[in-house]
Amino acid sequence: MASENSVTLVGNLTRDPELRYTQSGRAVASFGMAVNRRWMNRQTNEWEENVSFFNIVAWGDLGENAAASLAKGSRTIVTGRLEQREYETREGEKRSITEIVADELGPSLRWAQAQVERISRDSAPSGGGGGAAAPAPDPVYGDEEPF
Repeated sequence: MASENSVTLVGNLTRDPELRYTQSGRAVASFGMAVNRRWMNRQTNEWEENVSFFNIVAWGDLGENAAASLAKGSRTIVTGRLEQREYETREGEKRSITEIVADELGPSLRWAQAQVERISRDSAPSGGGGGAAAPAPDPVYGDEEPF
């Protein structure tokens, strides 16, 4: 049975991907995406537009590659799943957030060109940060994937 919780978005990044590492060394990148919808209002004969904003999360190698490849303003295609999670702020307030957990990411080639550089499995990042200093505790994601 196929997953019934699947979403594909095409939009522009609203901020550079922020790459962090959990306490166990797993990479996670997060960024925002704006998705525009434009249509002709048949009653007024004027164009109308609606913008929706989404938070995107990419784990592991996908997150590291997104942080290295994408930037604010990049036209990007995201395929993933909707996830809702709860967390507690540093002030002790409980919050709930819905975000897209990416399964696949890529630049849109409609108005741009991309140079693809294949990373071999032998030299691919292990998700540990390549010998960087020990990661700080993550107040939002904790040590493991929250899903």
